[in-house]
Amino acid sequence: MHGPELLLLLLGALVVTSIARRLNWSAPLVLVAVGLVVSFIPGVPEFELDPHLILVLVLPPLLYSAALDSSYLNIRANLRPIGLLAIGLVLFTTFVVGVTAKLVFPDLPFAAALVLGAVVAPPDAVAAVAIGRKLGLQRRAMTLLVGESLINDATALTAFKVAVAAAAGAAMHPAKGVGLFLLVTAGGIAIGLVVGVVVRFLRKRLCEGVLESALGLLVPFGAYLLAEEAAHVSGVLAVVVAGLYVGHHSPRGTYSTRLQDAAVWRSVDVLLESFVFALIGLQVSAIISNVDLNAGLLLGAGAVLLATVLARFVWMYPASYVPMYLSKRLRERERWPHLGQVTVIAWAGMRGVVTLAAAAAIPPEVPGRDIILFCAFVVTVATLLLQGTTLPWVINKIGFEGDDARKDALAEAQIQHRAAQAAVTRLDEEIADVPDHVRDQLRALAEHRGNAAWERLGRQEEESPAAAYRRLRRMMLSAERDEFIKARDAGEIDDEVLFRVLRELDLEEAALSRE
Repeated sequence: MHGPELLLLLLGALVVTSIARRLNWSAPLVLVAVGLVVSFIPGVPEFELDPHLILVLVLPPLLYSAALDSSYLNIRANLRPIGLLAIGLVLFTTFVVGVTAKLVFPDLPFAAALVLGAVVAPPDAVAAVAIGRKLGLQRRAMTLLVGESLINDATALTAFKVAVAAAAGAAMHPAKGVGLFLLVTAGGIAIGLVVGVVVRFLRKRLCEGVLESALGLLVPFGAYLLAEEAAHVSGVLAVVVAGLYVGHHSPRGTYSTRLQDAAVWRSVDVLLESFVFALIGLQVSAIISNVDLNAGLLLGAGAVLLATVLARFVWMYPASYVPMYLSKRLRERERWPHLGQVTVIAWAGMRGVVTLAAAAAIPPEVPGRDIILFCAFVVTVATLLLQGTTLPWVINKIGFEGDDARKDALAEAQIQHRAAQAAVTRLDEEIADVPDHVRDQLRALAEHRGNAAWERLGRQEEESPAAAYRRLRRMMLSAERDEFIKARDAGEIDDEVLFRVLRELDLEEAALSRE
């Protein structure tokens, strides 16, 4: 892919994304469909997918951005079900698809069939999360989808390496494969934690939003390369852990950095997601040209697709309910999974760019490489278009929507009242020779903020030319932030509430800082 072609692809993807958003359509699905159609237009150059480009330059920033916006506390609270999805389901899908591929393609060695299983095992939750948020899917379901998508790539890529080694003739004992998985997992987590601690240390001392955001842009690439190239462990997990650590501690940073980071990473997400989903659709002509299309290949690819979709359902229901039946401790600690929630998550198994990148990275010496690549493409496009377009219908049909918005509003109002009291207390402690009208104005503003949350009103910014007003108001905003962070750490409010309130406080502080 040359420079002009890449620029044309990026520009076209952004135009399609803009149109899809204006029409309130799912941009990832529209991009795939448009790319698929465009790939058949005569004269359109072939856009070959470079696995190194995807795995090094595209995947790390997307994972890091998702981790920054994810709730470490929610993921930790749901680590058991996330682990069953991100590790157990990936390995189960790898085996089921491998067995199915061996049955429908008898000439394909079983090790190569397992390569196909590992390639199609990890779902990409970008489209599912976008649809779920738009339709008000319950937070726990969203947490499971996001947590699964953050971790399952590491499991699938490790299984992929083991299967490729076996298919290429380098046999590996199962015990050695398990040991390799544990090593790359622990190593990736350790490196991600170290990177997160170092980045937080550096950002505290930079004290300038532009420099802190610039450093943040380097983190996903640094964590990934340090893990993959230097330590030969999971770069995906290193990026995810670093993002979760930095994101969890971001509320204690400066308001300018948070506002700037939010804008920077939203732009990066739109650009990269538009690029990868358009690229998926554009692959069709190149992939079809490399295989001999016949009824046997099409039926075999269809069987692989069916096995991929059904494996998720076969795993989801027992994994959701059997542990609850067997463990009294789990029943006391966790709520029974809602059947609708389990069904929605089972149907939200769309595959994405990691599947195609892994398939493109298969060495030429692996038997049946073209068949594996074709089947991976069929699974990716079919799940995106079929499951992606029907997921809203499934959610609406089941009627499984959360009441998190109402709970969040109540929790926010309760903490906001306490935060307003803390702000007034801080004001009384710090106030000195300040005119009475300034003090009364500050107190009135704090009381207004406390009442506004109850009334579900919007934020009202206050401006004053007085330096004393700005200085004292910043103190009060700091007190409010501290109270919300304490409430988040204590589990009284969710990270979504914290980030929403922090944005309001940050915007007000930004207004106060204008000259």
